[in-house]
Amino acid sequence: MKLLLTSNGLSNQSIANALFELVGKPASETTLVFIPTAMNATWGDKEWFIDDLNNIKKQGFKTVDIVDISALPKNVWLPRIEKGDVLFFSGGNTSHLMRWLKESGLAELLPELLKTRVYAGISAGSMVTNPTLALSSEDKKVYYEEEFGYKSEEALNFVDVYVRPHLNSSYFPDAREEYFAEIAKKMKKTIYVLDDESALKIVDGQVEVITEGEYVKL
Repeated sequence: MKLLLTSNGLSNQSIANALFELVGKPASETTLVFIPTAMNATWGDKEWFIDDLNNIKKQGFKTVDIVDISALPKNVWLPRIEKGDVLFFSGGNTSHLMRWLKESGLAELLPELLKTRVYAGISAGSMVTNPTLALSSEDKKVYYEEEFGYKSEEALNFVDVYVRPHLNSSYFPDAREEYFAEIAKKMKKTIYVLDDESALKIVDGQVEVITEGEYVKL
């Protein structure tokens, strides 16, 4: 399985280059399917979401489709997803994304789909590949349970490490090394805390850090 797990999408060329290395062909020959579902359950300004899409657009992909698995029946979304070389999952609320990955049936299909495709994630889209949702923001999980009546720590469990985005971001005051250093003492698996210029490139379980910024391995 090939994965590119980012904090902030294709925020620099090093991360973009890593994606094309995983795909094995240039942007002009690469089809991308963007799944925005995680964003649907978030409040407020969506400039970050537009920026993520603009960073994708700048790379010059052959095609970019947007497919919301919570808004379409399987017979509509599956053929469109199957056309993608890259399945790119948006940031937003991890609980919402994981819920719809399960309810839509895509979670069950992904292991087979990813035999010939690359999984890419932004923030929540990266975190759902973790062993569990243990590192998701607690306030977002509480909000989602209160608003939507859904609570689960289950994740896709595609990787044997934990990814946590937005290291030192002003928008995420808890995303600091000292905070996760305490959490790491209670966890058995490695944690990678990535800033918005960093990503993990993972091929069959082998992890490589791609960064033009900072990250912490705990």
